[in-house]
Amino acid sequence: MAEENWERSLIETFATEMLAEQRRARRWGIFFKLATLGIVVAGLVVVLGVVAARERVCLDRCTALVDVRGELSAGGRASAERVIAGLQGAFKHQGTKGVILRINSPGGSPVQAGQIYDEVRRLRQLHPETRVAAVVEEIAASGGYYVAAAADDIYVDKASVVGSIGVIMDGFGFTGAMEKLGVERRVVTSGENKAFLDPFEPVDPKQQAYIQGMLDEVHEQFIAAVKSGRGKRLVEATPGLFSGLVWNGKQAIEVGLADALGTVEGVARDVFKAEEVVDFTPEDNLAERVARRFGAALGGQFALALRSAGWTWR
Repeated sequence: MAEENWERSLIETFATEMLAEQRRARRWGIFFKLATLGIVVAGLVVVLGVVAARERVCLDRCTALVDVRGELSAGGRASAERVIAGLQGAFKHQGTKGVILRINSPGGSPVQAGQIYDEVRRLRQLHPETRVAAVVEEIAASGGYYVAAAADDIYVDKASVVGSIGVIMDGFGFTGAMEKLGVERRVVTSGENKAFLDPFEPVDPKQQAYIQGMLDEVHEQFIAAVKSGRGKRLVEATPGLFSGLVWNGKQAIEVGLADALGTVEGVARDVFKAEEVVDFTPEDNLAERVARRFGAALGGQFALALRSAGWTWR
């Protein structure tokens, strides 16, 4: 009997040790798997970092590319802050032999367009040996063309849409509908123009004249920028040149709004003699997007108020 108890105890002890060993082996297995996964992830991060860095580095000669894509707005991909950051990085890079602004924009904020235009002109003066070319894809209209006019040369596709040199502010009026529905507008203000361009009130001729004068002044700023950028290449006798009309790429060359047909690759190869194209357009991270939108919200209260009243300005 004692012998049987001893054998049973020995077997139980052996089984317990086996289970403990299996648990230890599983723990170590999990540890090594996690460690391996961590090494793989770290390696991928390093590789991606190197690839990202290589996108903005060239060993000898390169053409720097900065995108102006979409609506020009403080919170958008074509904000002045974003485009200017890309331009400054492009001009600072020692291997840059030329800078291309690749434009595909219908316009937007005249403020954003003006800031980009001024920075391009400033950088051109600081780096006279580095030329800037605007390459238009589908469209460079209104503020998009404002930006293009800052470049040394403008290249287009024969079917690109170019021009729209004008300023617009539009909205809606609901006074007739309110009368039919029997709706009465009640608003209290301190300041006779605080309910400026209220869509629920008849248009005030004085206010309309005031806003027309403001738009005319911005239009003159736009025209002056185009004339300064394009110089004698403009055929100013062209009917409607500064009226807001648009032209296709072929027509734009004829009236002096563009210089020649061309693509990013073609300009890099044939004009700048630097075939390697390096993209300097900044990529947003989450923190930057949140900060930009917060800043845009604080800085755009007047524009937001106009939009809430049914007005937009572009």
